[in-house]
Amino acid sequence: MSATGLQKHTEIVNRSAPTATVVITLVAALGLSGRPAQQTAPADNARGPVRAIVTKIQRADYEGDRAALKRLHDELASFAENKELGSRVQYWRGFALWRRAMNGFNDNVEPADLQADLKQALGEFDDAVRKDPGFGDAKIGALSCVSLTGASVRMSTKDPARMQELLAQWRQRRKDAETAAPENPRLFWVLGPDMFYIPPERGGGQAKAIEMYEKGLELIRKHRSTASDLLEPSWGEPELLMNLAYSSLSKSEPNLDAAEQYGRSALELVPYWHYLRDILMPRIREAKAEQQR
Repeated sequence: MSATGLQKHTEIVNRSAPTATVVITLVAALGLSGRPAQQTAPADNARGPVRAIVTKIQRADYEGDRAALKRLHDELASFAENKELGSRVQYWRGFALWRRAMNGFNDNVEPADLQADLKQALGEFDDAVRKDPGFGDAKIGALSCVSLTGASVRMSTKDPARMQELLAQWRQRRKDAETAAPENPRLFWVLGPDMFYIPPERGGGQAKAIEMYEKGLELIRKHRSTASDLLEPSWGEPELLMNLAYSSLSKSEPNLDAAEQYGRSALELVPYWHYLRDILMPRIREAKAEQQR
């Protein structure tokens, strides 16, 4: 990603999915609670409670409930050292804070708070990778955390040295994610917003971003029936539809009918999605009304 791409990524973060459908170093202490019975519980005993919390995390994300995302992140702490589930627990802890930050962009949360969430989320994703080095989804989440941190820095301090540091990290994180999971549909969802603002001569562009979303959508629909374990990341279809809606609205030659159709398709999957229902779809309708005047 070019410096221009990372900087211009900020233009879409306030309107990108808090999902879905928008860091730096590993945090030191993860604050694991001292509940040895759960920390050492067999996977079969822990799986049910962990699944229940993960379900709540995904719902809170779509609903834009930042307080619940923080609370649920903390509730997973006592399962983080489970030998069989630990990497997935760390992933969902990272996911909760990652999406808390995304929702925070929409809620105009202070940049320092966003960056704190993203930094801790990055630490969680990195811990997941240490426990499972081939865990592509954790590397994809880490990549997004770096990109969003760059967006937040650009919106606040505009520190050029920091931006260059983050750009270098982004390039390495992208390489790591693409090596681990080149056909993962969530990778295309994470890369798309950056590609949207990178000039075509540098490998990006609006058409490239839309192509990525379409490929991700094709992949996730192809493999949708094979997902069986709730703890294995399988989200992405509504998020990709949302980004197609956003891109169709925001490209230089908007396709408002396509934007509305993509948005409606995503809402059919997640009717309670706050960002899509209450922010993006009204913007699409307003644009259509303006076009018809």
